[in-house]
Amino acid sequence: MDPHATILADLKQKTDKTLKHLKDQLGTIRTGRASPTLVDTIRVDYYGTMTPLAQIANISVPEPRQLLIKPFDSSTPIFKEVERAILKSDLGLNPQSDGKVLRLMMPPLSGEQRHKLVNKVKDLVEQNRVALRNERRDANKIADQLKKDGQLTEDQCKKAHEAIDK
Repeated sequence: MDPHATILADLKQKTDKTLKHLKDQLGTIRTGRASPTLVDTIRVDYYGTMTPLAQIANISVPEPRQLLIKPFDSSTPIFKEVERAILKSDLGLNPQSDGKVLRLMMPPLSGEQRHKLVNKVKDLVEQNRVALRNERRDANKIADQLKKDGQLTEDQCKKAHEAIDK
């Protein structure tokens, strides 16, 4: 396989992974609207194993500002562990329990909370921009090294740099 194509394929794979990571991070930010992705990062102690909440409970959105979490195993210990995991998370939400389901009510965001969320999103985006720049820089270094080793010509290296920057 052409070294030029290999560099581009590796770069594409890394950038896709970085963009997916950013999308996942942005999905966990609490806005004024309920979304099951808000609780994707919550892990519950399920019989000694830290398990993602989505694997042990049904998560639904019955109303725009409410999440409904119904554990598959409705035994009291598991229910309490789910409740404890939600309270320990950084969502800042208090679950309301009726013994069978947990309800998470999303309060409207204040101006100050919105400002904090904007800053958090800016930080996340900037971190991922830096990661993308580093990946591009590493790909350029690999192209330069291949040129130095004689595996790429001057023109191929220049084309590789242009393709990487694109």
